[in-house]
Amino acid sequence: MAPPAVLMVGTGEYTTGFVAGSASTSDKKVGVVGLTLFDLRRRGKVSDLSMVGTSGSKFPAIRDHLSKNITNVYNNLDTTFTSYPSDDRTDPDAYKSAIKALPKGSAITIFTPDSTHYPIAKYAIERGIHVMITKPATQLLAHHLELLDLSRKHGVYVYIEHHKRFDPAYTDAKYRSKNLGDFNYWYSYMSQPKSQLSTFKAWAGKDSDISYYLNSHHIDICAWIVGALGWVPQTVRASASEGIAEGVGCVKGTEDTITLLVDWIHPEKPGKRATGIYTASWTAPQNAGVHSQQHFHYIASQGEVNVNQAKRGYEVVADQSDSAADSGNKWINPFYMRYAPDEEGNFGGQAGYGYVSFEKFVDGVTGVNEGRVTLEELDKRGLPTLGNTIVTTAILEAGRRSLDGKGTAVDIVRDGGKWDLK
Repeated sequence: MAPPAVLMVGTGEYTTGFVAGSASTSDKKVGVVGLTLFDLRRRGKVSDLSMVGTSGSKFPAIRDHLSKNITNVYNNLDTTFTSYPSDDRTDPDAYKSAIKALPKGSAITIFTPDSTHYPIAKYAIERGIHVMITKPATQLLAHHLELLDLSRKHGVYVYIEHHKRFDPAYTDAKYRSKNLGDFNYWYSYMSQPKSQLSTFKAWAGKDSDISYYLNSHHIDICAWIVGALGWVPQTVRASASEGIAEGVGCVKGTEDTITLLVDWIHPEKPGKRATGIYTASWTAPQNAGVHSQQHFHYIASQGEVNVNQAKRGYEVVADQSDSAADSGNKWINPFYMRYAPDEEGNFGGQAGYGYVSFEKFVDGVTGVNEGRVTLEELDKRGLPTLGNTIVTTAILEAGRRSLDGKGTAVDIVRDGGKWDLK
């Protein structure tokens, strides 16, 4: 069977590294999605590639950007793709035409604002197309559960791009946590600089918040670690700071930093309780040395784990760079995406956990298409499937409800196999 064709939905920073008419000033100057899929095509794991946005007029500049920064850097790596809509059109529903053009067994990647994940994913699933969704899967628990039911009905693989599950430190921490006793306390923090509010200005504070966008990482990691030990979330309360984002042009009420406080219980261990605190901000300083501060502290009854992903012992200092964002003192994380070419001049970042996340999805799609693996078997492998990320969506929506209710407590209820919020 031929490798799957893949449609990239969304043309922004994460897909192409191209933002507001030029290369991103973040650590994703050439993107992640496009570069990874172009290389997977070189390796024969995917076939035809396409890309869809809302404005076709962006594509000539995107093609030029990809040619200059990928083709000319990595041994003439092929960056060609079919685009939707045409260069002279603007069409917010162009994804529908692009999905309809895909052959059976194809896949899409959704890297678009959070509020659009559900309708795009639903449209693809109902047409038998496999789906990767950037985190969060959806903003509402009900939508998450509906997509899960639809994916089973149509026999397609739906995978959430929680790449932190493939970070070697986080994976090892999960393995070691099994022997540390009962879950007791978790604290995590993740941030991005204020410049990202310009990148996300079309939706920041209007259609989604920083908890959905960044807290989703560590909420998923915590749920992945302690869920395997039998722990379930019970109650969520949220608090937020405001004022900075509004000062850089975001809509009134945009939260700067959001903290969720989650009570966890173990159904088989009455009297045992644990606390999870998850904080995310998109108003960090511009010159913090890293694009994302990200770390967690896990305490159990017989030990603890501390992981600081931002500072991996690799530091680069530059007097001056082509980009002001690269000047000064920077802590580099090549374990996510390593952009340096290999000894033959090809892209050499296949071991990065950002790349691995995509390859796991593509391999799952191929396995399902060829009948070598079932959706249930993929769930059992602990991959970030829809079925394995329900708790993450439940906590995120509960947090949003709590914020909207001025900090009121929101309960997460599981009755048999059904999840709900009260």
